[in-house]
Amino acid sequence: MSEYHVPVLLDESIDGLNLQPEGVYVDVTFGGGGHSREIIHRLEGGNLIAFDQDVDAEENLIDDSRFVFVRHNFRYIRNFLKYHGFEKVDGILADLGVSSHEFDVAERGFSFRFEGQLDMRMNQDATKDAVVVLNEYPEKQLVEIFREYGEIKNARRLASVIAVARQQETIRDIRRFKEIVASCMPKGFENKYLAKVFQAIRIEVNDEMGALKEFLMRTSDLIKPGGRLVVITYHSLEDRLVKNFIRSGNFSGKVEKDFYGKAIVPWELVNRKIIVPSEEEIGRNPRARSAKLRIAKRI
Repeated sequence: MSEYHVPVLLDESIDGLNLQPEGVYVDVTFGGGGHSREIIHRLEGGNLIAFDQDVDAEENLIDDSRFVFVRHNFRYIRNFLKYHGFEKVDGILADLGVSSHEFDVAERGFSFRFEGQLDMRMNQDATKDAVVVLNEYPEKQLVEIFREYGEIKNARRLASVIAVARQQETIRDIRRFKEIVASCMPKGFENKYLAKVFQAIRIEVNDEMGALKEFLMRTSDLIKPGGRLVVITYHSLEDRLVKNFIRSGNFSGKVEKDFYGKAIVPWELVNRKIIVPSEEEIGRNPRARSAKLRIAKRI
């Protein structure tokens, strides 16, 4: 396997699936295949279906008759499971966010550490990239994106600076973009600010929040009673969605009740306390620093 992506919380997430040797499992964020390989290793007569919309992930496919790979966004999980003959599964694993590979390849345009063209598409066949967002979105929409997805306090000023700059010349490369937004960066917190800006653009380019919501809503119907949903999150926006969904079966976090006042919830928390990486794992894999693992059992 290539050094495409180092799996985060590997043992904890695989243990969270409570694998049954003959069960059917889904890894909706295949990436470098680290989690998937461990799942396959523990199966005997079962099956593993893996999703990844990034064509580069195909370099890491597992040569095993029990393995099925789907090169599509996990928001379409129900359709493709049905297509491959699986109505219900025993567990689903999602390691959200951007893979190490996508961050570390300069030409993918995910990281402000490199020079190159702005891109940020997880699906390289998609037509909307960061250049489209920065140059074609109305200024008002940019403000909303930076506020909602980056939690950037001076979002209005940032959007205004971008709107002025793009009138002079199309914003295409990372170096020029950093020069444009330099005046908005708080002194001493430049990298943290850029990380939020790039996160906001990336989330919009890939409709990450919309895809996550669609995926989570499908899991309630796809996972068998007693089966597991295991999700690793990396930032507060996605973690809030996952936390509310597991708690209440919806994204508001408000638990609905039946006529008799009994809570209507499809999930039971397996880990009452969030599981986070050890200092040793963070030392080996800095990407793990912000990871949070939530495990739920289908009621």
